[in-house]
Amino acid sequence: MTSHILFFDIDGTMLSTGGAGQKAMELALVEEFRLSFPFEDILTAGRTDRGIEDEIFGKYRLPDTPQHRERFMRAYLERLPECMKELTGALLPGVRELLHSLHQRSDVHLSLLTGNYREGAWIKLRHFDIDRYFPSAEAAGYGDHHAHRDDVARLALRSVSSHFDRHVPGHDTCVIGDTPADIQCARAIGARAAAVATGVYSRAQLEPHTPDHLFDDLSQLDDVVDRLLTKVQK
Repeated sequence: MTSHILFFDIDGTMLSTGGAGQKAMELALVEEFRLSFPFEDILTAGRTDRGIEDEIFGKYRLPDTPQHRERFMRAYLERLPECMKELTGALLPGVRELLHSLHQRSDVHLSLLTGNYREGAWIKLRHFDIDRYFPSAEAAGYGDHHAHRDDVARLALRSVSSHFDRHVPGHDTCVIGDTPADIQCARAIGARAAAVATGVYSRAQLEPHTPDHLFDDLSQLDDVVDRLLTKVQK
């Protein structure tokens, strides 16, 4: 029986796109909406694509209709694969080995808890050939409709419960991410939080948010697996 549900963030946790995601959004806004310097003063780390979208639509007073929202998302997703090819990205240290090891275990289910739009998440996973390690696109949380990561976490927990056709309590799950928002959203569902200092936040910046586990990176395979699968006693 699966007893460990591991929710992985994508950007800064498993991989770096070299800025391809932001470039694809910028191109979408410049070419489709005729905006100049659209990401000026807009922060992206730890946020959902929907949250970024909301800020952009508000800041630039774009027509806030379902049609324009869809146009923005489609324009971004159409440009993302080419931006991924153009910019130098990489899997982060230890990620492929960790996913391969966890994927072999019958007691572990690998899932996603990401701020990416669903389609964008899978474009990135396929680009780096790690999509194979995540068996269900449905049993995950994405940033298509929620501006706040806490809500994405709640969606992920509901989705994985539906996948297994049973209630999955938060304490049976662990969120692995690289930002304070990942730690916070783990707390929102009662999950354990594992922080990895491979994104824009350093170990010193993540430590005050008191994750259950804190890694410099995911390269120490045995230690990382052991700690991810150890349920912390509260």
